[in-house]
Order: sequence, then structure tokens, then C-alpha cells
Amino acid sequence: MSVDELERKQAAKGPVGLGGMGWLRWTWRTLTSMKTALILLFLFALASVPGSLVPQRGVDPDKVAQLYENDPTLAEWYDRFQLFDVFTSVWFAAIYLLLFTSLIGCIIPRTSTYLRELRRRPPAAPRNLSRLPHSAAFSGDLTVEEAARRLRRRRFRVDTGDGWVSAEKGYLRETGNLVFHISLLGLLVAVGFGSLYGYRGNVLVVEGDGFANTVAAYDRFIPGSQVSAESLEPFAFQLTDFQATYQVEGEKKGQELDYSAFLRVNDAPGAAERPYELKVNEPLEINGTQTYLIGHGYAPVFRVTDGKGEVAYEGPVPCLIEDKPTYTSGCVVKAPDAQPQQLGFLLRFLPTSVPLVDGSYASAFPGAIQPEVQVLGAFSGDLGMRSGKPQSVYELAPPEAMSKLTPLLMGTAVPKPLAVGQSVDLPQGAGKLEFTGVKEWITLQIAYDPGRVPALVFAALATVSIALSLTIRRRRVWVRVKDGTVEVGGLTRTEGSAAGFAEEFDDIVKVLSAGDKDAR
Repeated sequence: MSVDELERKQAAKGPVGLGGMGWLRWTWRTLTSMKTALILLFLFALASVPGSLVPQRGVDPDKVAQLYENDPTLAEWYDRFQLFDVFTSVWFAAIYLLLFTSLIGCIIPRTSTYLRELRRRPPAAPRNLSRLPHSAAFSGDLTVEEAARRLRRRRFRVDTGDGWVSAEKGYLRETGNLVFHISLLGLLVAVGFGSLYGYRGNVLVVEGDGFANTVAAYDRFIPGSQVSAESLEPFAFQLTDFQATYQVEGEKKGQELDYSAFLRVNDAPGAAERPYELKVNEPLEINGTQTYLIGHGYAPVFRVTDGKGEVAYEGPVPCLIEDKPTYTSGCVVKAPDAQPQQLGFLLRFLPTSVPLVDGSYASAFPGAIQPEVQVLGAFSGDLGMRSGKPQSVYELAPPEAMSKLTPLLMGTAVPKPLAVGQSVDLPQGAGKLEFTGVKEWITLQIAYDPGRVPALVFAALATVSIALSLTIRRRRVWVRVKDGTVEVGGLTRTEGSAAGFAEEFDDIVKVLSAGDKDAR
């Protein structure tokens, strides 16, 4: 078969595709390119933005609950796209893993290239040094050996030949670049290690109550895949007091200045109790487990007496903050043990209650100066608490059960809010609600992250290495010695650094042209 016939036969078959292995090689080359790594790094930073703008369940579950109450449609869309759990979402993990793979693919070939560069000797001197961007010539009795010694003294790597010296400097630039990529990889590994062997959780604690670091004590617990119940540090504490201070005058009246939670801590079972003042950004740390103070609110204390004269409920009720500047809060009191029917109350807590001109009441200050409670509604009937379905403490009853409840009191029936010590009687002898006091609650995030310290080390290493990469220049200097004439040439291998190298090159020429005494 002739060549022409073979070409016609191949053309008849059509173009040859890449094939399976070809597509795999192309995908790997694209994924491990520097351009792709930079794009993924940008996407990684961009994907973290919603974690700062949208309240996260693992950090501020109260705000998530408030968003569900204020705008349930928007909250459902947020949840659908996992915006309440950004850093554990599927799409964030995909970017993380792709960036991890891309960095590995970038580092391996660059490391081998770098090692070959370190072993390679500086290139021989060009024949005509005057054609280089930086060049000079002078007369003198400088020898090749002396030129090499003087350049080594300036920390150049030096090689010599017949009448010439070749010197190179600035390898730390590539070292910094490589270490930066390794540090990014180490940072990702540290974060992944922390996710596997660490945990975090949220809990709400009311003044006078305590907390023991067990899985059952958490309101929300997010463990790593390698975490078990036995992995938790066995400490406990009691919240003895909470104090908050506010701006009392001026344009910023009511602005929160500072707040502290006072704890009695047991570091381990049987350990001596110790006091601790927990403040924002000053966590309680016990063997690597950190407890952060992330929020607070009010928990008014109520007593519910049922229609038979028995106390059906008594205790503090954490309220959900509705207005942050004044800490006006919504409360739900449930008495499932009330007889003959269960009782439920919708309430509004006003820390500093003041009357308005229209006859209504509002809070004028976030501090509990004149605490009062508005009764928005009282109901009897089945609250749906025995159905076996989980129910929010901020919800009186599931939607399907609300329509079956019997209204006993609505807002207009109790025009004046209740002060501490006051009560309201329910019609038809159904019972009584008493407002007996005010406590405060705090929300805590408790986290154990074994990758935290390694992540800090790698982040610091990345900062130092990128500084080296940006400030150090790769440059070469050559010297030719012949018949009492010394030619010097210089070349920088880093774009944009020629101006800075010009001064260094002039210094090198001065050192080479100086006598032995001056050179030293």
C-alpha cells in the first residue's frame, strides 16, 4: 500500500479522538496548572464569604432561628443551598478537595525541578559580557580565584573556568515560592485533620444552671468522623452570674460596652472548683477544648398554676431577641402537665418598659431597669408535645396543632404588662400565670480543634515564604579576566527588578575592582 493510499484510508476514518487516557492526562494537566490553583484559591476565599454574611448554625443558632421566624421563605432557600452550614457544605468541600489535589499536582513537579536547579552548577560566562543589560570593565591584576572568593563572600554560588567566573544568587526566591505552596497544602491538611478529630457544639445556659461536657448536654453537637463520646474532655462548670454594661447617655445610648459570665469550673471529675470570668474573645481553655461566649439574652422566671390549683410549671424561660438595640424579646411558656388541659402562653419581655402615647408599651433600654412582660396570648388544648416530633422551644405548637388550641386571653385582654411579682388569672378558672423574676442566659460555643496550632504555624510560614518570594531577586554575575582587563556582566532573572539590581551590580564592580585590603 502506497503512502497516498494510507493517508486516504486514515482520512476516511475521521479525526482521532483523545481517548480515555488522553482525557485523563488533559484533566490532570489542567487541574494541576498554576492558573487552576489560583482560580480555586480565589473560589475558596469567595466561598467563605457567605459564612460571614449568613448566620451559621454552629456559631449563632439563635440568629438562624430568628431568621426562620422573620422570613421563613428566605431561610428555607438558605438552608437548601447549605448557607447556614457553609464550612461543612458539599460545595465547600468540593472546592477544598479540588484545591488540595491541585496544590499536590503543582508541588510535586516543582519540587523535582527545584532540586535539579540546586544541583546544577551556574552556567559558564558568555563570551561578550558587554551585551548583557548590566556590564562594566576595568584594568587590574584581579585573578579568577580572587574574584570567586570575593563573590562567595557576598553569598553567591560560584563556578570557575578558564579565565572566567560564574556566580548565581537568589535561590531563596524559588524556595519561598515552593514553601508557600507547601504551607497552603499544610494548612488544608491541618483544617482537614481538625475536622476529622475535632468537634464543636452550642449550648444555652441560664444563670444558676450548669453544664457538663457530654454529648447529651449540647443543644447542637457537630463531631468529626473520628470523634466518639469518650473523646470529650470531662470538664463541667456552673454559671453563677452574668453582667452586661451599656452606654447610658449620648447618641449611642443603649450600645453594648462589655459583658462577662462568671463561672465555677471543675477541670476534671474530682478536681477542685475554681472561679473563671468568661469574656468575648477570652475563651475558657481546658486541655485544648475552648469555650467561647458568643451571645446572651433574658430568661424571665414564670410560675404557671393550672385549673386544679397545682403548679404545672415553674422556672426560667429563655427568650428569643426580637430587637437587638433594646433587647425586646419573645417568649413561649408551655405547661404540658397542666390539668384539665395543657396551657401555653405567647409573651413579650421588655427589659426597660415605658408607656407610649398610643397606650402601648415598649422597651427603651437593653438593661433590665424596669422589666415587664406583655401577655400576647394564652391558650389551652393539646400543644403537640407528646407526638414524638421535635419541637422548638420558641414555638408554642406545630402549625397543625395551633388551629386546635382554644384562645383564653389575647393581647387586648391584658392591656398592662406584668411587673415582677404580678400575675394574671385565666378566664373560666383555667389557671394563672405569675411573673416571678428575671435571669439571663448565655450561648456558648465549645470547640476542640487539634489542627488549630498546626494551621497557625503553616499560616505564619506561608506569610514569611511569600515575603521571601516577593522580595528576593534571582540574579547572575559573570567575570572574565584576560591580559590585565576585567569584564563584569550581570543579569537578573526576575521581571521588574532590573532597577534594584543596578545598584547591587555597581557595588559588586566596586568590590571586584578594589584592592585586597579594600575588598576585605
